[in-house]
Amino acid sequence: MALIKQFRIKSYKNPNPIISFENVSLSYGNRLILDNISFKINEGEIFGMLGPNGVGKSTIFNLITGLIKPNSGKIKINNNDVINYPIYLRTKKFKVGYVPQYGGYFSDLTLYQNLKAIAEIVINEKKSEENKINELINKFELENLKNIKAKFLSGGQKKKLVIALSLLSDPKVLLLDECFAALDVLTIKMLQEIIVNLQKEKRITICICDHQARDLLSCVDIGMILSNCKIIAEGSPSELVNNIDAKSAYFGESFSFK
Repeated sequence: MALIKQFRIKSYKNPNPIISFENVSLSYGNRLILDNISFKINEGEIFGMLGPNGVGKSTIFNLITGLIKPNSGKIKINNNDVINYPIYLRTKKFKVGYVPQYGGYFSDLTLYQNLKAIAEIVINEKKSEENKINELINKFELENLKNIKAKFLSGGQKKKLVIALSLLSDPKVLLLDECFAALDVLTIKMLQEIIVNLQKEKRITICICDHQARDLLSCVDIGMILSNCKIIAEGSPSELVNNIDAKSAYFGESFSFK
């Protein structure tokens, strides 16, 4: 773990929340999903969300991006209440990038064509398009895959591509939904290193949700556990795994991430 995450942001002298949820509740019909939850993600932080299936982790991403609206409460990005902001404006004005669990690319386009298609939309200076594309291809070591259709890439290669696509717009916030799911051990370690390097080199604020608890805790600064529509624990990885409520609701007594 230490080789992946050499430092952790445990506290801030002058915290600058980039995303804030204030007393947010959401339900689908009679089914309550989130019950009056409040939390903050600070600028430059890697923040993780854990919890059982159906607890609302991906729903929180949908609320941040604007795919859905809460029944009550406030969602703020850079201290702006964004409840009534459309998806495109949240992306453009606040530079929020999103990496979905599945898809996120054009299957029948090559890796290069995928990058070119998105670059033409998000990069205003046309002269910069090619430079940005080549920079990301080099960064993710994708040169030998440029002319391969996305549908023929491996799981790890597809994940690299989708992250590269999300970085074309130079996001300040990057949301990663189940990014470690169904990947082999070496690919997971590669993704962990990419995530930590994005924080270290680009100061991108990153929020991850996943079921792979050990993999997530190995690269986050702060995490929270969701259960029964509530946040039951929040803190550093060590604080979470030693939290009585988190053990009872999610980890169990024998869990260890070291």
